[in-house]
Amino acid sequence: MLLPDVKFIVAVASGKGGVGKSTTSCNLALGFAAIGLKAGILDADIYGPSQPRLMATEGARPTAKDGKLEPVATRFGVPMLSIGHLVKPGQAIAWRGPMAGNALGQLIDADWGDADLLIVDLPPGTGDVQLSMISKHKPAGAVIVSTPQDLALIDATRAIDLFDQSQVPIIGLVENMAGYACPHCGEVSDPFGNGGAEAAARAMGRPFLGRIPLDAAIRVASDAGDPPAAGTGPQAAAFEAIAVKITEWLEMRG
Repeated sequence: MLLPDVKFIVAVASGKGGVGKSTTSCNLALGFAAIGLKAGILDADIYGPSQPRLMATEGARPTAKDGKLEPVATRFGVPMLSIGHLVKPGQAIAWRGPMAGNALGQLIDADWGDADLLIVDLPPGTGDVQLSMISKHKPAGAVIVSTPQDLALIDATRAIDLFDQSQVPIIGLVENMAGYACPHCGEVSDPFGNGGAEAAARAMGRPFLGRIPLDAAIRVASDAGDPPAAGTGPQAAAFEAIAVKITEWLEMRG
């Protein structure tokens, strides 16, 4: 069931943690905004919310109107919601599956207005939160984020299988942390390998959406609540190019 005024829901998922899924999610949302779309972002990582830090909304509290939460405004013009807006900073969220599912329901059923698309930053894995979202608010498609290394790709394959079983189309794979350029000598190295996600996408017959480099500037800016996709430069261009490909995919699907 889609939200009343949201055209598309796009899930951003990964098979395992630590591959940069949340950073990719927030920067993609800003990439969509940069190409003129109305995008919102929902932090569905109930147990480990990070979007408030990434989007510089720590300490913000959403209001409610007519029984629905209203998303928190950001200085980037992209509305957002996270369980991190509803609990104390650093508080452990020790909830069983049904409680996490109920919390997700309240967040996703918020008043997102006439958004062109809602980016849902899912937790890693294939658990209760993923199943709750798919059963109640089936996404138009899913974007899978992985590093190039084999272990991450094994888990990414599991995430893809979950969406296949749920009949959610895979929009494509994003290879994150692909190549590191030394800021001192400029030499490029590949601590996590190179091309693994693209090769996996080709082997599975899935679209490959692009690469995001392993760049200290992305980490520093994201930790500071200043995502690089909100500005200009090669980092912003990388996310915007992927946002364009996703938009083209959605337009083809109608």
